[in-house]
Amino acid sequence: MFKPFALALGALLLLTACSDKGAATAEGADAPAAGDITGAGSTFFAPLGAKWAETYKDTTGVRLNYQSIGSGGGVRQIKVKTVDFGATDKPVKPADLDESGLLQFPIVMGGIVPIVNLPDVKTGQINLTGPLIADIYMGKVKRWDDPAIAALNPGLKLPHLPITVVHRADGSGTTFLFSNYLAKVSPTWKEEVGAADALEWPVGLGGKGNEGVSAFVKQTLGSIGYVEFAVAARTGTAVANMRNHDGHMIAPSIDAFAAAAAGADWANAPGNQLLLLDQPGANAWPITATVFIVMHKKQDKPASARAALTFFDWAYTHGDPLATKMHYVPLPAEVKQMMRAQWTRIVGADGQPVYAPAAPAAAASATSGQ
Repeated sequence: MFKPFALALGALLLLTACSDKGAATAEGADAPAAGDITGAGSTFFAPLGAKWAETYKDTTGVRLNYQSIGSGGGVRQIKVKTVDFGATDKPVKPADLDESGLLQFPIVMGGIVPIVNLPDVKTGQINLTGPLIADIYMGKVKRWDDPAIAALNPGLKLPHLPITVVHRADGSGTTFLFSNYLAKVSPTWKEEVGAADALEWPVGLGGKGNEGVSAFVKQTLGSIGYVEFAVAARTGTAVANMRNHDGHMIAPSIDAFAAAAAGADWANAPGNQLLLLDQPGANAWPITATVFIVMHKKQDKPASARAALTFFDWAYTHGDPLATKMHYVPLPAEVKQMMRAQWTRIVGADGQPVYAPAAPAAAASATSGQ
Protein backbone atom coordinates (compact mmCIF):
# COMPACT_ATOMS: atom_id res chain seq x y z
CA MET A 1 0.00 0.00 0.00
CA PHE A 2 1.73 3.11 -1.15
CA LYS A 3 0.46 6.63 -0.83
CA PRO A 4 2.23 9.93 -1.19
CA PHE A 5 3.50 10.74 2.28
CA ALA A 6 1.76 14.10 2.44
CA LEU A 7 -1.56 12.31 1.95
CA ALA A 8 -0.75 9.21 3.92
CA LEU A 9 -0.71 10.86 7.33
CA GLY A 10 -4.41 11.59 7.22
CA ALA A 11 -5.04 7.90 6.68
CA LEU A 12 -2.56 6.77 9.29
CA LEU A 13 -4.90 4.46 11.13
CA LEU A 14 -5.96 2.82 7.90
CA LEU A 15 -2.37 2.39 6.85
CA THR A 16 -1.45 0.95 10.21
CA ALA A 17 -4.41 -1.38 10.29
CA CYS A 18 -3.21 -2.87 7.02
CA SER A 19 0.31 -3.21 8.31
CA ASP A 20 1.32 -6.61 7.11
CA LYS A 21 -0.32 -6.69 3.74
CA GLY A 22 2.89 -5.99 1.96
CA ALA A 23 3.39 -3.53 -0.82
CA ALA A 24 0.17 -4.06 -2.67
CA THR A 25 -1.46 -0.86 -3.82
CA ALA A 26 -4.71 -0.13 -1.99
CA GLU A 27 -7.85 0.58 -3.90
CA GLY A 28 -7.98 4.26 -4.61
CA ALA A 29 -4.39 4.90 -3.51
CA ASP A 30 -1.73 6.28 -5.77
CA ALA A 31 0.86 3.74 -6.85
CA PRO A 32 4.48 4.86 -6.62
CA ALA A 33 5.65 6.43 -9.84
CA ALA A 34 9.07 6.10 -11.41
CA GLY A 35 11.46 8.26 -9.42
CA ASP A 36 9.41 8.12 -6.24
CA ILE A 37 11.15 7.12 -3.02
CA THR A 38 9.52 4.24 -1.11
CA GLY A 39 9.82 3.55 2.59
CA ALA A 40 8.03 1.80 5.44
CA GLY A 41 8.12 1.44 9.19
CA SER A 42 8.04 3.65 12.28
CA THR A 43 4.80 5.42 13.15
CA PHE A 44 6.98 7.62 15.36
CA PHE A 45 8.70 8.94 12.24
CA ALA A 46 5.47 9.33 10.24
CA PRO A 47 4.32 12.83 11.30
CA LEU A 48 7.72 14.43 10.69
CA GLY A 49 8.37 12.39 7.58
CA ALA A 50 5.07 13.60 6.14
CA LYS A 51 6.03 17.23 6.66
CA TRP A 52 9.50 16.71 5.27
CA ALA A 53 8.06 14.90 2.25
CA GLU A 54 5.57 17.69 1.57
CA THR A 55 8.29 20.34 1.60
CA TYR A 56 10.72 18.18 -0.36
CA LYS A 57 8.14 17.55 -3.10
CA ASP A 58 7.48 21.29 -3.38
CA THR A 59 11.22 21.86 -3.73
CA THR A 60 12.26 18.98 -6.00
CA GLY A 61 9.10 17.41 -7.40
CA VAL A 62 10.17 14.04 -5.93
CA ARG A 63 7.55 12.17 -3.89
CA LEU A 64 8.10 10.01 -0.84
CA ASN A 65 5.68 7.10 -0.52
CA TYR A 66 5.72 5.71 3.00
CA GLN A 67 3.84 2.94 4.77
CA SER A 68 3.37 3.84 8.44
CA ILE A 69 3.20 0.21 9.60
CA GLY A 70 5.42 0.13 12.66
CA SER A 71 9.13 -0.49 13.09
CA GLY A 72 8.98 -4.27 12.83
CA GLY A 73 7.13 -4.09 9.52
CA GLY A 74 9.61 -1.56 8.18
CA VAL A 75 12.59 -3.80 8.93
CA ARG A 76 10.83 -6.80 7.38
CA GLN A 77 10.06 -4.85 4.22
CA ILE A 78 13.58 -3.53 3.72
CA LYS A 79 14.96 -7.05 4.23
CA VAL A 80 12.81 -8.36 1.36
CA LYS A 81 13.58 -5.24 -0.71
CA THR A 82 10.00 -4.08 -1.28
CA VAL A 83 10.99 -0.53 -0.27
CA ASP A 84 14.05 1.70 -0.64
CA PHE A 85 14.39 2.16 3.12
CA GLY A 86 12.96 1.01 6.41
CA ALA A 87 12.46 3.27 9.44
CA THR A 88 12.60 1.87 12.95
CA ASP A 89 12.69 3.12 16.55
CA LYS A 90 14.19 -0.23 17.57
CA PRO A 91 17.77 -0.30 16.31
CA VAL A 92 18.73 -3.41 14.39
CA LYS A 93 21.43 -5.44 16.13
CA PRO A 94 24.86 -5.38 14.46
CA ALA A 95 24.79 -9.15 13.85
CA ASP A 96 21.43 -8.83 12.09
CA LEU A 97 22.75 -5.94 9.99
CA ASP A 98 25.68 -8.07 8.89
CA GLU A 99 23.54 -11.10 8.16
CA SER A 100 21.16 -9.10 5.94
CA GLY A 101 23.74 -6.77 4.39
CA LEU A 102 22.15 -3.67 5.94
CA LEU A 103 23.35 -0.32 7.22
CA GLN A 104 21.40 1.85 9.67
CA PHE A 105 21.82 5.47 10.62
CA PRO A 106 19.89 7.84 12.93
CA ILE A 107 17.73 10.48 11.30
CA VAL A 108 16.09 12.30 14.25
CA MET A 109 15.33 11.93 17.97
CA GLY A 110 12.29 12.50 20.14
CA GLY A 111 10.48 11.41 23.28
CA ILE A 112 7.92 8.85 24.37
CA VAL A 113 5.49 10.16 26.96
CA PRO A 114 2.68 8.86 29.20
CA ILE A 115 -0.74 10.31 28.36
CA VAL A 116 -3.83 10.27 30.57
CA ASN A 117 -7.54 11.05 30.41
CA LEU A 118 -8.68 12.28 33.82
CA PRO A 119 -11.32 14.85 34.79
CA ASP A 120 -9.84 18.34 35.04
CA VAL A 121 -6.24 17.08 34.70
CA LYS A 122 -4.23 18.84 32.03
CA THR A 123 -0.69 18.43 30.70
CA GLY A 124 1.94 18.79 33.41
CA GLN A 125 -0.48 18.44 36.34
CA ILE A 126 0.11 14.79 37.26
CA ASN A 127 3.41 13.20 38.27
CA LEU A 128 4.40 9.58 37.68
CA THR A 129 7.51 7.44 38.02
CA GLY A 130 8.77 4.54 35.93
CA PRO A 131 8.24 1.90 38.64
CA LEU A 132 4.71 3.22 39.25
CA ILE A 133 3.88 3.07 35.53
CA ALA A 134 5.18 -0.52 35.53
CA ASP A 135 2.85 -1.38 38.42
CA ILE A 136 -0.07 0.25 36.58
CA TYR A 137 0.68 -1.67 33.39
CA MET A 138 0.91 -4.91 35.39
CA GLY A 139 -2.51 -4.26 36.94
CA LYS A 140 -1.10 -3.93 40.44
CA VAL A 141 -2.29 -0.31 40.80
CA LYS A 142 -5.92 -0.29 39.76
CA ARG A 143 -7.41 3.11 40.65
CA TRP A 144 -6.29 6.69 40.17
CA ASP A 145 -6.64 7.56 43.86
CA ASP A 146 -4.28 4.74 44.86
CA PRO A 147 -1.94 5.89 47.67
CA ALA A 148 1.11 5.38 45.45
CA ILE A 149 -0.22 7.91 42.92
CA ALA A 150 -1.54 10.27 45.60
CA ALA A 151 1.88 10.40 47.29
CA LEU A 152 3.42 11.82 44.09
CA ASN A 153 0.63 14.36 43.59
CA PRO A 154 -0.16 16.24 46.81
CA GLY A 155 -2.93 18.74 46.24
CA LEU A 156 -4.16 17.16 43.02
CA LYS A 157 -7.74 15.89 43.15
CA LEU A 158 -7.52 12.29 41.96
CA PRO A 159 -10.76 10.53 41.00
CA HIS A 160 -11.80 7.13 42.35
CA LEU A 161 -11.81 5.84 38.79
CA PRO A 162 -10.53 2.46 37.61
CA ILE A 163 -7.38 2.76 35.50
CA THR A 164 -7.79 1.60 31.91
CA VAL A 165 -4.41 0.65 30.46
CA VAL A 166 -3.90 1.25 26.74
CA HIS A 167 -0.95 -0.26 24.89
CA ARG A 168 0.08 -0.97 21.32
CA ALA A 169 -1.65 -3.85 19.58
CA ASP A 170 0.95 -4.08 16.83
CA GLY A 171 4.68 -4.78 16.92
CA SER A 172 6.19 -1.43 17.70
CA GLY A 173 9.51 0.31 18.25
CA THR A 174 7.65 2.61 20.65
CA THR A 175 6.66 -0.43 22.72
CA PHE A 176 10.24 -1.74 22.50
CA LEU A 177 11.57 1.47 24.03
CA PHE A 178 8.74 1.84 26.57
CA SER A 179 9.09 -1.75 27.82
CA ASN A 180 12.90 -1.60 27.85
CA TYR A 181 12.71 1.50 30.02
CA LEU A 182 10.26 -0.20 32.41
CA ALA A 183 12.58 -3.23 32.57
CA LYS A 184 15.48 -0.93 33.52
CA VAL A 185 13.62 0.68 36.44
CA SER A 186 11.37 -2.18 37.61
CA PRO A 187 12.89 -5.61 38.34
CA THR A 188 9.37 -7.03 38.66
CA TRP A 189 8.42 -5.82 35.18
CA LYS A 190 11.67 -7.22 33.80
CA GLU A 191 11.00 -10.64 35.33
CA GLU A 192 7.25 -10.90 34.75
CA VAL A 193 6.72 -9.04 31.45
CA GLY A 194 10.06 -8.30 29.81
CA ALA A 195 11.00 -6.02 26.94
CA ALA A 196 10.22 -6.44 23.26
CA ASP A 197 8.42 -4.74 20.41
CA ALA A 198 5.40 -7.01 21.03
CA LEU A 199 4.42 -8.29 24.48
CA GLU A 200 1.98 -10.52 26.32
CA TRP A 201 0.40 -7.59 28.16
CA PRO A 202 -0.92 -8.43 31.66
CA VAL A 203 -3.86 -6.00 31.30
CA GLY A 204 -5.24 -3.40 28.97
CA LEU A 205 -6.56 -2.57 25.52
CA GLY A 206 -4.52 -2.48 22.32
CA GLY A 207 -4.47 0.37 19.81
CA LYS A 208 -2.90 0.37 16.34
CA GLY A 209 0.02 2.74 16.10
CA ASN A 210 0.67 5.89 18.15
CA GLU A 211 -2.50 7.37 16.68
CA GLY A 212 -4.59 4.38 17.74
CA VAL A 213 -3.32 4.51 21.33
CA SER A 214 -3.96 8.24 21.47
CA ALA A 215 -7.49 7.78 20.12
CA PHE A 216 -8.29 5.10 22.73
CA VAL A 217 -7.05 7.31 25.56
CA LYS A 218 -9.00 10.34 24.33
CA GLN A 219 -12.17 8.23 24.19
CA THR A 220 -11.77 6.47 27.55
CA LEU A 221 -12.11 8.34 30.84
CA GLY A 222 -9.62 7.04 33.39
CA SER A 223 -7.19 5.69 30.80
CA ILE A 224 -3.40 5.86 30.44
CA GLY A 225 -1.28 5.22 27.35
CA TYR A 226 2.15 5.95 25.88
CA VAL A 227 2.84 7.70 22.59
CA GLU A 228 5.42 9.73 20.75
CA PHE A 229 5.43 13.31 22.05
CA ALA A 230 4.55 14.89 18.70
CA VAL A 231 1.38 12.79 18.59
CA ALA A 232 0.41 13.90 22.11
CA ALA A 233 1.05 17.53 21.19
CA ARG A 234 -0.96 17.26 17.99
CA THR A 235 -3.94 15.49 19.57
CA GLY A 236 -4.00 17.59 22.73
CA THR A 237 -3.97 14.62 25.09
CA ALA A 238 -2.86 15.39 28.66
CA VAL A 239 0.78 14.41 29.24
CA ALA A 240 2.20 13.36 32.63
CA ASN A 241 5.50 14.46 34.14
CA MET A 242 8.03 11.75 35.02
CA ARG A 243 10.80 11.35 37.55
CA ASN A 244 14.10 10.93 35.74
CA HIS A 245 17.34 9.04 36.45
CA ASP A 246 18.65 11.83 38.69
CA GLY A 247 15.46 11.92 40.74
CA HIS A 248 13.97 15.10 39.29
CA MET A 249 10.31 15.31 38.29
CA ILE A 250 10.34 16.91 34.83
CA ALA A 251 8.01 17.69 31.95
CA PRO A 252 8.70 16.41 28.43
CA SER A 253 10.18 18.97 26.07
CA ILE A 254 12.66 19.30 23.24
CA ASP A 255 15.23 20.47 25.76
CA ALA A 256 14.59 17.43 27.96
CA PHE A 257 14.98 15.04 25.00
CA ALA A 258 18.14 16.85 23.91
CA ALA A 259 19.50 16.60 27.46
CA ALA A 260 19.08 12.83 27.37
CA ALA A 261 20.90 12.69 24.01
CA ALA A 262 23.71 15.01 25.07
CA GLY A 263 26.05 12.22 26.12
CA ALA A 264 25.28 9.81 23.28
CA ASP A 265 28.49 8.21 22.00
CA TRP A 266 27.64 7.48 18.37
CA ALA A 267 31.28 7.09 17.37
CA ASN A 268 31.62 3.99 19.54
CA ALA A 269 28.21 2.44 18.95
CA PRO A 270 28.64 -0.69 16.77
CA GLY A 271 26.21 -0.54 13.87
CA ASN A 272 24.94 2.77 15.30
CA GLN A 273 22.93 0.71 17.82
CA LEU A 274 22.24 3.09 20.69
CA LEU A 275 19.38 3.46 23.19
CA LEU A 276 18.75 6.71 25.09
CA LEU A 277 16.82 5.30 28.05
CA ASP A 278 17.11 6.43 31.70
CA GLN A 279 20.07 8.63 30.83
CA PRO A 280 21.75 10.65 33.60
CA GLY A 281 21.27 14.41 33.74
CA ALA A 282 19.18 16.77 35.84
CA ASN A 283 16.92 17.65 32.89
CA ALA A 284 17.10 14.40 30.88
CA TRP A 285 13.76 12.87 29.81
CA PRO A 286 13.80 9.17 30.78
CA ILE A 287 12.29 7.67 27.58
CA THR A 288 14.08 9.34 24.70
CA ALA A 289 13.99 7.70 21.30
CA THR A 290 15.93 7.70 18.04
CA VAL A 291 14.52 6.93 14.60
CA PHE A 292 16.87 4.85 12.45
CA ILE A 293 16.86 4.55 8.67
CA VAL A 294 17.82 1.10 7.36
CA MET A 295 19.09 0.46 3.82
CA HIS A 296 20.90 -2.28 1.94
CA LYS A 297 24.63 -1.73 1.56
CA LYS A 298 24.74 -3.38 -1.87
CA GLN A 299 22.09 -1.88 -4.07
CA ASP A 300 20.27 -3.63 -6.92
CA LYS A 301 18.66 -0.28 -7.78
CA PRO A 302 21.35 2.35 -7.26
CA ALA A 303 19.21 5.16 -8.67
CA SER A 304 16.54 4.50 -6.03
CA ALA A 305 19.12 4.38 -3.25
CA ARG A 306 20.65 7.62 -4.55
CA ALA A 307 17.23 9.28 -4.48
CA ALA A 308 16.62 8.11 -0.90
CA LEU A 309 20.02 9.32 0.33
CA THR A 310 19.53 12.63 -1.48
CA PHE A 311 16.28 13.06 0.47
CA PHE A 312 17.93 12.22 3.80
CA ASP A 313 20.82 14.56 3.03
CA TRP A 314 18.24 17.29 2.33
CA ALA A 315 16.54 16.43 5.65
CA TYR A 316 19.85 16.69 7.51
CA THR A 317 20.55 20.06 5.88
CA HIS A 318 17.12 21.68 5.74
CA GLY A 319 14.83 19.63 7.99
CA ASP A 320 15.79 20.85 11.48
CA PRO A 321 13.31 23.78 11.73
CA LEU A 322 10.37 21.52 10.88
CA ALA A 323 11.65 18.84 13.25
CA THR A 324 11.95 21.29 16.13
CA LYS A 325 8.54 22.78 15.41
CA MET A 326 7.06 19.28 15.70
CA HIS A 327 8.82 18.48 19.00
CA TYR A 328 11.53 16.25 17.55
CA VAL A 329 15.24 16.75 18.30
CA PRO A 330 17.61 17.19 15.32
CA LEU A 331 20.91 15.34 15.40
CA PRO A 332 24.03 17.33 16.28
CA ALA A 333 25.93 18.56 13.20
CA GLU A 334 28.94 16.33 13.93
CA VAL A 335 26.74 13.24 14.09
CA LYS A 336 25.18 14.12 10.73
CA GLN A 337 28.63 14.39 9.21
CA MET A 338 29.59 11.06 10.71
CA MET A 339 26.55 9.42 9.14
CA ARG A 340 27.14 11.06 5.75
CA ALA A 341 30.60 9.47 5.81
CA GLN A 342 29.04 6.06 6.41
CA TRP A 343 26.76 6.45 3.34
CA THR A 344 29.78 5.72 1.14
CA ARG A 345 29.35 2.08 2.23
CA ILE A 346 26.13 1.93 0.20
CA VAL A 347 27.35 0.82 -3.22
CA GLY A 348 26.07 -0.37 -6.58
CA ALA A 349 27.00 -3.50 -8.50
CA ASP A 350 30.26 -1.81 -9.54
CA GLY A 351 31.29 -1.39 -5.91
CA GLN A 352 31.17 2.39 -6.15
CA PRO A 353 29.16 4.53 -3.69
CA VAL A 354 25.72 5.33 -5.09
CA TYR A 355 25.72 8.80 -3.55
CA ALA A 356 28.25 11.50 -2.76
CA PRO A 357 26.98 13.88 -0.06
CA ALA A 358 27.02 17.54 -1.03
CA ALA A 359 28.67 18.35 2.29
CA PRO A 360 31.93 16.36 2.46
CA ALA A 361 32.26 14.38 5.64
CA ALA A 362 34.64 16.41 7.75
CA ALA A 363 34.21 13.81 10.44
CA ALA A 364 34.85 10.93 8.08
CA SER A 365 37.45 9.52 10.40
CA ALA A 366 34.81 9.05 13.06
CA THR A 367 33.16 5.78 12.16
CA SER A 368 31.00 3.35 13.95
CA GLY A 369 30.59 -0.38 13.60
CA GLN A 370 29.86 -1.40 10.04
